[in-house]
Amino acid sequence: MNKFERQSRHPAEPHSFAKEIEAELAEMATQVVDVSDAPSIAPPAALTQDEVRTILISLMLTMFLAALDQTIVATALPTIGRQFHDVSSLSWVITAYLLASTAVAPVFGTLSDIYGRRVMIIAALSLFIAGSILCAVAPSMPVLILARGLQGLGGGGIMPIVQTVISDIVSPRERGQYQAYFSGVWVAAGIGGPILGGVFAEHLHWSMIFWINVPLSLAALGLLLPKMGKIPAFHRRRKVDWLGGVLLMASAVVFMLVLTWGGNRYLWLSPTILAMVGASLALALTFVWQAGRAEEPFLPLSLMGGSVVPYAMAAGGFALGAMMGLTVHLPLYYEVVYHLSASEAGLALIPLAAVSTGGAAIAGQTMARAKHYKRVAIIGTGVAALAGCALALVVLPLWALLVLLSVFALGLGTAFPVSVVSLQNSVARSQIGTVTGAMNFFRALMASFTVAAFTAILLMALGADISLAGENRGPVSSIPAADMITAFRYVFGAAAALLACASLCNILMEERPLAGPSTPVEMAE
Repeated sequence: MNKFERQSRHPAEPHSFAKEIEAELAEMATQVVDVSDAPSIAPPAALTQDEVRTILISLMLTMFLAALDQTIVATALPTIGRQFHDVSSLSWVITAYLLASTAVAPVFGTLSDIYGRRVMIIAALSLFIAGSILCAVAPSMPVLILARGLQGLGGGGIMPIVQTVISDIVSPRERGQYQAYFSGVWVAAGIGGPILGGVFAEHLHWSMIFWINVPLSLAALGLLLPKMGKIPAFHRRRKVDWLGGVLLMASAVVFMLVLTWGGNRYLWLSPTILAMVGASLALALTFVWQAGRAEEPFLPLSLMGGSVVPYAMAAGGFALGAMMGLTVHLPLYYEVVYHLSASEAGLALIPLAAVSTGGAAIAGQTMARAKHYKRVAIIGTGVAALAGCALALVVLPLWALLVLLSVFALGLGTAFPVSVVSLQNSVARSQIGTVTGAMNFFRALMASFTVAAFTAILLMALGADISLAGENRGPVSSIPAADMITAFRYVFGAAAALLACASLCNILMEERPLAGPSTPVEMAE
């Protein structure tokens, strides 16, 4: 019989009862609690504004490195092929990086929730530096391809960890503003990468496109590591489901190869492609089975459900897919319909890439000030869908086309900060790395799928003119402009449909309150 039961049977004076409660509480307070299995969560450190700024600069530099290496190599490929006397394998210099970076994104995200951000950012940058050095000194094409794969392992780990570190130091309400800065980093890498690669290959040596990564990576580490100790730690040590991670990566690699080879090296319905699709599906189903039976699954399936995560992932994936699909294919449209040169066609892509940063900035500012923050993404992606429909229906002069593409990009850009912040805001702090890695993984797959789908649309609309691999591909100049305009009606229509789906996902996504400084409306209430 405890003290409270005795008290109820033999009522005492109120004062003695109060003393009894105080004694009981004091006894409970002195008990020792075993916290050996508790998550390793440190109290938030007091970061000054200067320290936050230093961390963000180092993160932007780190992200720039990963983004730059997806674009800087393209213009140097002819020079590399001539030096190694191997042109047929050049595409693998880019493909190896993309395959590796896509496959490891969820791995680094999950491991950062287990071992911490500091360990994983050091690991990612170390792999990136090692891969860059091996690329620069590669004596042959096979070695260069393998080194690019190693570099991709580091580059794929950088992106989810950078986004996760931002979530550790910036509140969800303020986070959207910083996501716009990182969108600007991608634009700078997309525009400056090809120019820088061409300059290095023509005037210096192609290996400089890899050597430049070493001092920049070391500078990023030098800025970031001294401040990492003050960043709050939210990771939780647990057993790693390595089998689940390997199954997920293997499924992704096979699927990416299908999207790379389908309609190019092999026909879409060829036995090789169909067998690879079956293998990818079997690996994915095995991963789901493993995730269901593992005590600590590599990527918890429950994390992918709910009223926020799937819609946020889909909205961001649809928006990025539309942007990447048009970025890859619009130069063909510019050259055939408007008779632009290759360099002029590249410059004409700037509105699509650069203006999307403005959309991201608008969304970030809105999230910091508005209570109903997802409305900006609903409206933005809806306007982008309407702009895509206009592009599909009307043939415009070049200046009007660029204006309409700018409107399309402005609306599209609003989807990125809202989807990232909503997703991170919906899960526990100890799972932000995992869900951020999964988001980057899904976006990369969606971008690759959309590029392949847009290519298939053009192939069906244009027939055999650009049907198979490079050696069988007809010259661009032989395609009639009227046929290209007709084919791109379907491409623009597909982009509009993707943005409409993104807008629908934003509508269906639950709008949860964002932690952080109160908005003016909330302060008034």
